[in-house]
Amino acid sequence: MWNINGNLAVTETLKYSLAVFYVAAGAYHFVNPDFYHSLIPDYLPYPVYINYLSGLLEIAIGVLVLNQKTRKMACYAIIGLLLIFILSHIYFIQIGSCADNSLCVPAWVSWGRLLVVHPLLIYWAWLVSNIPQKQTNAY
Repeated sequence: MWNINGNLAVTETLKYSLAVFYVAAGAYHFVNPDFYHSLIPDYLPYPVYINYLSGLLEIAIGVLVLNQKTRKMACYAIIGLLLIFILSHIYFIQIGSCADNSLCVPAWVSWGRLLVVHPLLIYWAWLVSNIPQKQTNAY
């Protein structure tokens, strides 16, 4: 396990970059919704709504990471979302790593995203969830 709690610069960088990453990722659901529609599995209804809900959740959770009182819950929510998004990654692999009029990558990239990048994103959220709350003087 990597102990980040002794280094303020590292913990602050991890926290703020996690927040920015998810706010930006969430915003992109609104900037380019067509990119995501074909990545949502066919067996799920209302892909337009799923896309916008995912974007809203990512933005909200990204903001909540910045508040020390909501950080742990927000990071657990990120982990939960990432686990749910595994369905989309598996679907993308099943359709040959090429979505209609959207993203096309070699199969190894899709597998790498699922087996390497996705666990690293989960680990990043878990690391940030373990940043201790600042101690306050209760006089």
